[in-house]
Amino acid sequence: MLSIRQARLVLPLGILLVGLLFIVSLGVGDMPLGPGQIVRGLLRKDPLAATVVWQMRLPRVCVAMLVGSALAAAGMVMQAYFRNSLASPDLLGVSSGGAVGAVIAIASGLAALSLWSLPLFSLAGAFAATGAVLILAKRGASTERLLLAGVALNALLGAITAFVLSRYTGVFDRNSQILFWLMGGLEDRMWMHVLIAAPIPLAAVALLPLRRQIDLLSLGEQEARSLGLDVRLLRRRLLVLSTCLTATATAVAGLIGFVGLVVPHILRLLVGPEHRRLLPLCLVFGGGFVLACDLVCHTSGGLRLGTVTAFVGGPFFLWLLRRHP
Repeated sequence: MLSIRQARLVLPLGILLVGLLFIVSLGVGDMPLGPGQIVRGLLRKDPLAATVVWQMRLPRVCVAMLVGSALAAAGMVMQAYFRNSLASPDLLGVSSGGAVGAVIAIASGLAALSLWSLPLFSLAGAFAATGAVLILAKRGASTERLLLAGVALNALLGAITAFVLSRYTGVFDRNSQILFWLMGGLEDRMWMHVLIAAPIPLAAVALLPLRRQIDLLSLGEQEARSLGLDVRLLRRRLLVLSTCLTATATAVAGLIGFVGLVVPHILRLLVGPEHRRLLPLCLVFGGGFVLACDLVCHTSGGLRLGTVTAFVGGPFFLWLLRRHP
């Protein structure tokens, strides 16, 4: 773990890194743009560059940063909620629940009726999955119970998704849309997707006043209650906020795994478990992590974002299992 003085430098360094990734992301694509062209495009002094930047790349970059921040913050909250470093939205099935809700909305045609149909269905699926995890792990939140609950729930949600694919896609011919949500991606993101992701900053702001209480919860329920904390109310707030973050991210970018596991865990190893520092860092580095993975998608010629995050997160998860026998 870094010293206090070194830990204070992590946030400004993270902001600088994300800023560099932001500029690079605006310049990478079928029509490469140099720094000067990017600046002229942002200032609308070059009509062609302005069209590329404002209509094609800036919305995608904004969605990437919002999605990464949401998933990282949700992972941090779930790890504190369950007091388990292996807890994350995708491993516990919350992301899969949001994806199932989105798939049902697409396959049934309801997603085409309103801009908000997809995020609402995703939210409903994520909350249903969260409730199932709580029921399965009601006797405790040990690593084994959580992993078994996540495996069982993900298998069930996968079966539901397969049923929806076999039952409805032949009628509505929406296979490509459904596969997009299942594999995750940021292609063709527009300003309306940024609008759908607008609840993410609101939920993140709502988490900021709870950082000290999350620290107390991490000590254990009995210790937190002895210090005057309303544990039941705090757990309810954290559950609602983390599920909203996960569902909204899934609604705009599909199923993207391991962000909520990798980012909070690495940052906790660097700066310690204090959530006063951890939450802002998760918001910054979560966005930067997804931006970096999306750059790999840009330059790899066809890799999906969910695939790239799985390539990173899968080995990291196996390392965690070996480290925490």
